[in-house]
Amino acid sequence: MSAEVSETTDRLLCPCPALLSRPEKRLSSLERMRTLDAKPHFTEHSITISASPDAVYDIISDVTKWPHFFTPNIHVELLEQHDAQERLRMWAFANDEIRSWMSSRTLDPDARRITFHQEGPPKPPLLSMGGAWIVGPSSQGQVLLRFTHEFTVVDDDPEGVDWLTRATDRNSEAELASIKRIAELGDKRDQLVFSFDDTVPISGAAENVYEFLHQAQKWPDRLPHVSRLILEEPDPNLQVMEMDTKAPDGSVHTTKSIRVCFPPTKIVYKQVTLPKLMAAHTGHWLLEETPRGPTATSRHTVTLRESAIEDVLGPGATIDDARQYVHRALSGNSGITLDAANSFAAGRKDI
Repeated sequence: MSAEVSETTDRLLCPCPALLSRPEKRLSSLERMRTLDAKPHFTEHSITISASPDAVYDIISDVTKWPHFFTPNIHVELLEQHDAQERLRMWAFANDEIRSWMSSRTLDPDARRITFHQEGPPKPPLLSMGGAWIVGPSSQGQVLLRFTHEFTVVDDDPEGVDWLTRATDRNSEAELASIKRIAELGDKRDQLVFSFDDTVPISGAAENVYEFLHQAQKWPDRLPHVSRLILEEPDPNLQVMEMDTKAPDGSVHTTKSIRVCFPPTKIVYKQVTLPKLMAAHTGHWLLEETPRGPTATSRHTVTLRESAIEDVLGPGATIDDARQYVHRALSGNSGITLDAANSFAAGRKDI
């Protein structure tokens, strides 16, 4: 997954992936050098959180969990990790578009501070973007989380500055609100957020299992629980999938997912249109070689929507009831899909 990119000034996950979305030509190397003389612009956003400083820092430090917790983020691949340095590739929404970029960041757990920068030439009007997450005390005895950005714009164009400032403001506020919500769940977070795997041995070629999983547009003809599926591929190995799934009780649930594909071994996804009982759902399909032979694994990570539990499952239903219900439903569908993929690989024919 590594890629050679040139480094500009600071930025990692601008909570505003929208900054990458403006469709203009890339800058030449000479134009990028203007960042040395460009006028910097600054923003700062903050929020108070009723949680421990360590709990807040843990959320912002583990970037691999951001796709599950933060709405704009789809997937993060951690490419390098050495001491306090990290290098990663991120897929995220940019307004209504999906964008990907390389980032680096430096973690300082003692100071509870993380600085970040984007690598490679960004799209105009952006020239550079960077900033920091800073966890500290508030005057009320709570945690104060500050989120700062510094950016430069091509020719310091006022329209570009305004566009970037508005995008930064909007998305920074959304990210901070998500961190506050997650941190203030406290111990209940371990009840509402859970993960599980389903793994089966592969009897055919692993690349054929991957083909089955990748060609989701054929699932309505291959899987009994899928009644409708629309698949779009805006970029290679990037899929947008809308699917109608039939539950055992006969009800039909419509979901929409974004999938990032890593042929021939992995497909990760994030549901962006969810059933009522789930506040978040991410996962992956993973093909691996093990000492016992090749395997296929389906992983699900779910956050329950506590306010919907009794509406969906009836009066008196508990979080444990909801966990079991969701686990059973997702695991059942995954098992059917893995079995069908295995049969497809073994026979290498449509089923």
